[in-house]
Amino acid sequence: MEKEKIIIFDTTLRDGEQAPGFSMTVEEKVTMAKQLEKLNVDVIEAGFAAASPGDFEAVRAVAETVKNCTVCSLARALETDIEKAGEALASAEKKRIHTFIATSPIHMKYKLKMSPEQVLERAVSAVKFARNFTDDVEFSAEDAFRSERDFLFKIFEAVIDAGAKTINVPDTVGYAMPEEFGQLIADIKSNVPNIDKAVISVHCHNDLGLAVANSLSAIKNGARQAHVTINGIGERAGNAALEEVVMAIKVRHDYFKNVYTEINTKEIYKTSRLLCRITGSFVQPNKAIVGDNAFAHEAGIHQHGILAHRETYEIMRAEDVGVPASKIVLGKHSGRHAFKTRLEELGYKNLSEEEIDRLFIKFKELADKKKEVFDEDIEALLFEELFKKYEEVKLLYFHILSGNSAIPSSTVKILKDGEEITASSHGDGPIDSALRALEKALGITGRLKDYTIRSLSAGKDAMGEVRVMVDFDGTTTSGKGTSTDIIEASVKAYLDAYNRYIARKTFIENRISGGI
Repeated sequence: MEKEKIIIFDTTLRDGEQAPGFSMTVEEKVTMAKQLEKLNVDVIEAGFAAASPGDFEAVRAVAETVKNCTVCSLARALETDIEKAGEALASAEKKRIHTFIATSPIHMKYKLKMSPEQVLERAVSAVKFARNFTDDVEFSAEDAFRSERDFLFKIFEAVIDAGAKTINVPDTVGYAMPEEFGQLIADIKSNVPNIDKAVISVHCHNDLGLAVANSLSAIKNGARQAHVTINGIGERAGNAALEEVVMAIKVRHDYFKNVYTEINTKEIYKTSRLLCRITGSFVQPNKAIVGDNAFAHEAGIHQHGILAHRETYEIMRAEDVGVPASKIVLGKHSGRHAFKTRLEELGYKNLSEEEIDRLFIKFKELADKKKEVFDEDIEALLFEELFKKYEEVKLLYFHILSGNSAIPSSTVKILKDGEEITASSHGDGPIDSALRALEKALGITGRLKDYTIRSLSAGKDAMGEVRVMVDFDGTTTSGKGTSTDIIEASVKAYLDAYNRYIARKTFIENRISGGI
């Protein structure tokens, strides 16, 4: 059997953006649309052109920018809306107008105040009018799942005759169960005589947490387009998540034997993170596919299984969705095997079993006190338990000259290998100049990868703590310094990182050469 393509209709920029807290500027929509193009979605619904001047401009800008995807605008079944959509989409290489009207009794009676006959007439008229702007017209029967079936079949038949190439079946309020929704799609296929002339699409909301399940059930029963959003954002509880629908089809190709998508799945994680940055939102850690914990393992049994053979606890590879690799999270549930593996990944491959046992006991004690043990915590354990015997470089003195009309300069004196060394440097600020002077004295240049500062107490004379992560010759180490003077704390933290680097380097070199 030849496989059929599932058209991925992404409505992140329209339905997703309508959700409270997810609004985007025109520039942000264009940035997001470029990434959706890299993701290789088939259709980008760029907005609702008639809703506001900003939405009109966003649709127009996306239409001018995107070349490889169909660009779509939503429009009510009104000529004024459709004209706006057509105008905004004028420059698109591939364009679609998506027009809709509600078809459920409750919507027709209370919202539209129209009879079924009037709704049918309006729908047909809208599709015909939209055809003046593009041959690619999609019609949505809003609240289709709660519509009377005979009327739904009738209106779909009429709009297909009027020229609609796609008919969309929304579960607008997220009310359907998967089996029911799949059966609705099967019924549409059986009861709309001209359905072979149109693509059946679905648009599922997540009010009961079933948007993805309903979309997949619909696909199993003959739908060939799915409306989705990145991270599942959208009105109320959101829409079907693109990443979940796409990866379900890919991972369970044994179940979805006759369908496929053309999504570049390696761009999924990057697209998810871009949306988070643009909107200031985040996904919950346990979110499928793109959550921080989606490929993370803390339980000892799971970690042992993953390290032995990935497929014991993972049904897809992290790399397939653009996540660099599975993540072994070290915490109180982790076992010795995972701990030893992390030590080896950090470069400590020559530790004795006795040393590992000693470190593992300390690790467990630390893990009981904090939720997650990071690499810098392990470095600290190693330093305390194994490295401390190596001589440290000591800070003897530092002097800073800085001000709003002076070029920041610093002088630092250290004790290294029994010798006092003094060095001076300028910089962009007092901390930068101090660290540059320290590097001159040490005879090495590091790359500062992270710098954080926090107050350990209250008041103007509060004790400050600085934590740094520094890359010395390709080896990243962490350091910590405290003082009421934040510049001093910074110098101490940087020097602490250097001492840890030297201790680690010396320990490994001696261990490899058999010196210990």
